[in-house]
Order: sequence, then structure tokens, then C-alpha cells
Amino acid sequence: MKPLFETIINTINPPKCDLDGTAQMLVSNIEYDDYVGRIAIGRIERGSLELNMPIAICKADKTENARVTKLYTYEGLKRIEVEKAGAGDIVALSGVPDINIGDTICDFNNPEKIDFVDIDEPTVSMTFSVNNGPFAGREGEFVTSRHLRDRLFKELERNVSLRVKETDSSESFEVCGRGELHLSILIETMRREGYELLVSRPKVIFKEINGQKCEPMERLVVNVPDDCIGTVIEKIGNRKGEMLNMEPAETGHTKIEFKIPSRGLIGYRTEFLTDTKGNGVMSHMFDGYEPYKGEVLARTRGTIVAFEPGKSITYGLYNAQDKGDLFIGPGVEVYEGMIVGLNSRNEDLAINVCKEKHLTNTRASGSDDALRLVPPIQMSLEKAIEFIQDDELVEVTPKSIRLRKKILNNKERERAARSANKE
Repeated sequence: MKPLFETIINTINPPKCDLDGTAQMLVSNIEYDDYVGRIAIGRIERGSLELNMPIAICKADKTENARVTKLYTYEGLKRIEVEKAGAGDIVALSGVPDINIGDTICDFNNPEKIDFVDIDEPTVSMTFSVNNGPFAGREGEFVTSRHLRDRLFKELERNVSLRVKETDSSESFEVCGRGELHLSILIETMRREGYELLVSRPKVIFKEINGQKCEPMERLVVNVPDDCIGTVIEKIGNRKGEMLNMEPAETGHTKIEFKIPSRGLIGYRTEFLTDTKGNGVMSHMFDGYEPYKGEVLARTRGTIVAFEPGKSITYGLYNAQDKGDLFIGPGVEVYEGMIVGLNSRNEDLAINVCKEKHLTNTRASGSDDALRLVPPIQMSLEKAIEFIQDDELVEVTPKSIRLRKKILNNKERERAARSANKE
């Protein structure tokens, strides 16, 4: 790495900063520490900052006064405490409990705000709930509503694009973020920390603008092999996507740009990778709100649901795999209402995957041949969140990711479905 570092030092000019001016720094990132509270991170644009120095905080609508209680700079990967830092230094400081990204830290006597592009508002919401399934509390360390509430509100200290709202139930919370990936990162982090919870299907956040229902739109850019162009355009068109531009990319690939509703992207990533045989690349960013585009086609196939609790048996799974694609193999503990596969038809199907083969006194030729199972589909957290529908949930624990119905009892679920159809 030495030649690279020497080249950087010799050829790249240092930042042009006014060391003698009044202090000014734009907050670019936020961290949180249990001992010192919120920590603002940014590069000093002008002047210098000192420990215990009085400062002014210029927010979007007001100016507050504060004092620097801790000041850090970076040495390699370490953060070290210092007494003073000057223009051009990247620093972290504490002393302002409610500081946010985009705020400007200024000299106490000369508050001067730096222009900043506002952070995008959340566009997708999910419901985080306490796990109330039969396996609740088996694998997680933090399982109560108090644990869940404290963790979500603590996340607000460092995750500025996140919103958490209380619901009518004390065991559920509405969490809003910048897309399903943003929320799935939070879920995976909580899972690794020992939390156990249920999450619902992502829903977009609608707004009423000038008396018209509007929804968030995304600017989608895909890079796909030439032989997959037709399939990708058709699938995105079915999801209310509108093609804006198409141009050749590297040899054998084409770059296509779309405008598509955020809800049209929910569940599309896995489908996109399948359609492009893993060779496609997609990226998207928020592009504002536009009038509601109409219904988007959801998953057209039903699920295979476990009929009774127990441990999955090869014989029961062999009978089930003829009906569709399985998510589990033999020897997996299941409970009534747990989703174990994807049905080949559009309705849900309850199957006993714990069924054993009964012994008889007679033997027929070939009856004892080994039963062959197709390898099950492995459902990652992202796949599971994309897969579920409104009447389904993802059970997330430190050791497992399970799919389940909201109503576990088969008879109650059938009654609820009949009532919904009558309405």
C-alpha cells in the first residue's frame, strides 16, 4: 500500500480551508454512545473547534446553543480524544443531545448555516411484533414487548431515516424506513443481537397531495443481458413501471432506466435475478411522489401450510413435493400454520408433513425403494420479506427464519377466508 499512499500525498492537493476564520462544520453522520450520548461526525470547513468551547447549532428552523464536551479525531481505525482540531480535520464531537445530520456547528458569535440536501422521508412501513407462535422464547434472548420497544427507540438515536410509531396493541410497533432493504438490515442486526420478533409484509406510505392520493416513485436502473431484455421489460411493465431510456452497456448487455412505484419493487429482486440467470444488476433511488398508479399484481401462487405440529418426515414431504416447491427438509420441527412450501396453484393447501408410512404385513416389489426429495428452497431474510402476503408473517429468531400465517389454526383461517370472500 506504500506506493499508493505516497502517490496520494504527492499528487492530491490538501483541502482548501480557512484556518483563521470562525468555526463551521456540517454534520455528515451520527453515532450514539451510552456514556456520552449522540456523537456528531463531520469535517471542519472553517476555523477550529476546542474542548469545552461554546458553539451554536444551526438547524433547519432554529438556532441553539451548546458546548463541546468531548472532541475526537481519527488515527487509522481508532478514534482518539483531542483538545483541539482545525479546518480540514474529520472529527467527532458530543455535547448536543438532539443534533442531526444536516445541522451546522458554528462559532457561538457567528452562526452561519451550510446548505444541505434534506434526508429522504421514509417510504415503506412494516409492523414489528412480539413472537406469539408456539416456538416463542426458545431461541431468542430478548422476547418481550419492553425489550422490543427499547431496542427500536434506541435505534432512532443513530438511524436518522427511521421512524417508529406506537400502535393500538402494546405488542406491536409500526416501523417506517427508506425501503425494504433499510428495514431488513435493522431486522438482521436485531436478530444477531439476540432479539426474537415477527415482521409483516412491507407497505408503502401514501400521501395526499392537493387532494389526490399519491405514492412514492423510484428511479430504477437495470443492466441486463441482451437475451433477457424482453422478460425484464414485461415484468416491470406488469408492476406499473414506465421505461424512460434504453442504451447499450458493455458487450452483450443493455442498460435500461425505468420509473416505477416503490410497491412495484417489493418482491421483485429475487424474480429479477431468476429472470436474468444471476447476471442482471439493478439499483434504484427515490424519485418523489406521483398520483396512485393502480393495483400491482401480487404473488399468484398459494402456499403449502403445515397441518399439525411435529417433526417433518421424508414420507410426508415426498407426498407434499408433488404439490409445489418445499422450503424445509426432513427432521425440521414445524407447527400448525407454518408455511413449508409454495403451492403450484393459487390457493393455500394444508398438508401433514409429519405423516409416517404405516407398516404392513405384505411387501410389494419396489415398495421399500428410497424416497427421493428435491432439495428445499433456502429462504433468506430478504427473500422471506419479499415473499409473504398480507395474511402472513416472518418469524425471526437468532437461529431461524420461519414463514407462518397470521392465523395459525387451519379451521379459523378457513372461516376468516370465507368471511372475507363474502364481503
